[in-house]
Amino acid sequence: MSLLVGLTLVASAGAAHAAGGLLSQGKPATASSQENAGTPPSAAVDGNPGTRWSSGFADPQWLQVDLGAVDAIGQVVVQWEAAYARTYQIQLSTDGTTWTTAYSTGAGAGGTETLAVSGNARYVRLYGTQRATGYGYSVFEFQVYGTGGGSGCGTDNAAKARPATASSQENGGTPASAAVDGDTTTRWSSAASDPQWLQVDLGSAMTVCQVVLQWETAYAKAYQIQLSTDGATWTTAYSTTTGAGGTETVAVNGTGRYIRLYGTQRATGYGYSLWEFQVHTTGSTGPIQGGGDLGPNVLIFDPNTPNLQGQLDALFQQQEKAQFGSGRYQILLKPGTYDNINAQIGFYTSISGLGRDPDAVDINGDITVDAGWNAGNATQNFWRSAENMELNPVSGTDRWAVAQAAPFRRMGVRGGMNLDSASYGWASGGYIADSRISGAVGNYSQQQYYTRDSEIGGWTNGVWNQVFSGVQGAPAQGFPNPTYTTLDTTPISVEKPYLYLDNTGGYAVFVPSKRTDARGVSWANGHTPGTSLPLSRFYVVKAGATAATINAALAQGLNLLFTPGIYHVDQTITVTRPDTVVLGLGEATIVPDNGVVPLRVADVDGVRVAGLLFDAGPVSSPQLIQVGAAGSTVSHAADPIVLQDVYARIGGDVRAAAGTAMEIDSNDTVVDHTWLWRADHGDSANSDGVGWDKNPADYGLVVRGNNVLATGLFSEHFKKYDVDWFGNGGRTIFFQNEKAYDAPNQAAVQNGSTLGFAAYKVENPVTSHEGWGLGSYCNYTADTTIRQDHGFEVPDTAGVRMHDLTVVSLGGNGEYNHVVNNTGPPTVGTATVPSTVTDYP
Repeated sequence: MSLLVGLTLVASAGAAHAAGGLLSQGKPATASSQENAGTPPSAAVDGNPGTRWSSGFADPQWLQVDLGAVDAIGQVVVQWEAAYARTYQIQLSTDGTTWTTAYSTGAGAGGTETLAVSGNARYVRLYGTQRATGYGYSVFEFQVYGTGGGSGCGTDNAAKARPATASSQENGGTPASAAVDGDTTTRWSSAASDPQWLQVDLGSAMTVCQVVLQWETAYAKAYQIQLSTDGATWTTAYSTTTGAGGTETVAVNGTGRYIRLYGTQRATGYGYSLWEFQVHTTGSTGPIQGGGDLGPNVLIFDPNTPNLQGQLDALFQQQEKAQFGSGRYQILLKPGTYDNINAQIGFYTSISGLGRDPDAVDINGDITVDAGWNAGNATQNFWRSAENMELNPVSGTDRWAVAQAAPFRRMGVRGGMNLDSASYGWASGGYIADSRISGAVGNYSQQQYYTRDSEIGGWTNGVWNQVFSGVQGAPAQGFPNPTYTTLDTTPISVEKPYLYLDNTGGYAVFVPSKRTDARGVSWANGHTPGTSLPLSRFYVVKAGATAATINAALAQGLNLLFTPGIYHVDQTITVTRPDTVVLGLGEATIVPDNGVVPLRVADVDGVRVAGLLFDAGPVSSPQLIQVGAAGSTVSHAADPIVLQDVYARIGGDVRAAAGTAMEIDSNDTVVDHTWLWRADHGDSANSDGVGWDKNPADYGLVVRGNNVLATGLFSEHFKKYDVDWFGNGGRTIFFQNEKAYDAPNQAAVQNGSTLGFAAYKVENPVTSHEGWGLGSYCNYTADTTIRQDHGFEVPDTAGVRMHDLTVVSLGGNGEYNHVVNNTGPPTVGTATVPSTVTDYP
């Protein structure tokens, strides 16, 4: 049976189209389904008649292309394979949500059909309702012809009569507004000094293709054209040091609401003087639409879905071993009761209920993670999740044998949980939050685990580092024997935003409120407190979306919902509006191109970022996630920035590089469950993405903000500090770390006179810091003689306190001399026995 899902791989947008030309080739394409991985929707718009899209074997099905802007459509050509449509429509839409039928037939003949259509649309779709064969729908090429209404460089002046400001003006008769008034006899002129700038607010984010500068005799020798989405952070779209004056027509390419001329060297002894500053744009200048469908990689089921178990099994078979694969999937279950199902969850797969509360989706069955694919070893069961459902496990116990980046959130289990594989091999997790588990949780071989703000019926055994905060039913404090670190409450707790169906049946995102001194689940006394945002307030990011479009949507005031997929970005996604929500589904992955920082959050209140994997590219990015502004004194205590289930990966199957995985500069930020991973393995021993010089990254988490809280911090294998903390008032509840396996020798990790870089470093100027339940392990397989002076390095001051610290040498591959600073016994021999310190100082 063919799996009716697949990752849509999209070619980049082509050049501007000529009048009456082919508009669809190379444009983003999506579909209701695809027969298999070799027949994606993109194959129908790639210009290659030897490739094809084919659907699942059912009616109806659709194929859709996004032209990128509203164009005048005149003709559609469908080149069918043998499996063609008997009955179908050609539909047009300006927003991807509301459709108009431009052509309809009940007598499709197959072959090549050339169809006359008429209408204006950005989205064009083939909608098939009756197949001519027993197979699906199969199209070699889907070609859309028309006149580009917004894809070429327009002739209208987008800057005309728009608000203009400047760094200075020569006198009262030469204001900034005179450069955008359309009158070539008036001008702006600046003071006679460098630098100077002229800025225009275009009113909304636009794609700028050309700037025309009409200079008076006082022109610029060196200047830049810069773009910004917020008027604060600028990107250079054009730069020259050989300005010639007169009328200069400059080709640019970028998106911004604000545009400015930034002069750095005058050509005369006067200031800068412009008759006119004209800005030309491409594409539709109308607003980006929020809402719409969730794309082909979101599987939406209800209790009456035919062959539901078969579809779940087929997806698991595809994703079970796909540790470095390209598939990304989100399973969404509508409210109702589901009987006798077992959803096995593989790599890059998330399963979530669509209810307001967990008990709205009631499963008489299991959500299972096991490790049969890896001979019972669960230490690599990464990148998957379960959220917002109630389970009644068939055997009375649900199995969730996971490692890092596999959260179990907002779940109800009427029974127990087993955190190990069926064959009880190794396991290295894990994270549970906001969940109610009536029975006991069996830890078994889990080396470490963190449970936050939940209710459990008990906990059996521990290995090295089991941590609980705000958990009703948690075992009593016992570290180091048993290895339980138990805090009665969590000082600040903010649950992750989630997608659900509101009272109207429409999609919405619920954003839970902050709790202080939290204990137990957020939904114990009814609905979780918080705010509901309709999907119309989100730009739904799907295959083919560009960073420029994403930033334009943010500048327009939309939130972001990333559907499952892999997104390459050639510019930084910049979040500047307070309380913006950036939410990913199905382990949505962002890859930076050319060394850009893929995500930067401004120093503003209340931004929520959740459910995203940042995968480093081959050119080193200085950071993969950067939050706030270094040196900020702004307090966000009332409405903190929160990052949840946000992961970073450097290397693995392909070479990659980064300086720092995550940098937090905003005060009061909450980092709730992250895994920052410099890869220690790929898909095979021959993977090219793992090696001291193949996937370099020096730092995992760098914290410069004050009063930052980390709950569930996993950071591993970085070449220097896995955590480097500069801010005061920091707190960490649970930390898991392995030092870099592949350090070639002692010299490679020598830190001045100190042997090795600590896993967790608090810098000397810090006067207040506290940590609970922190563990570091070494496994120096490239040189087993490497010694590490300590796993933790902190200032010796009364305000810095550390509790329940563990270091472990895995099989004697390297050793620790101490636990923290010069305190704590060394690790010795090959028996993998922890060394611990209960309180420091």
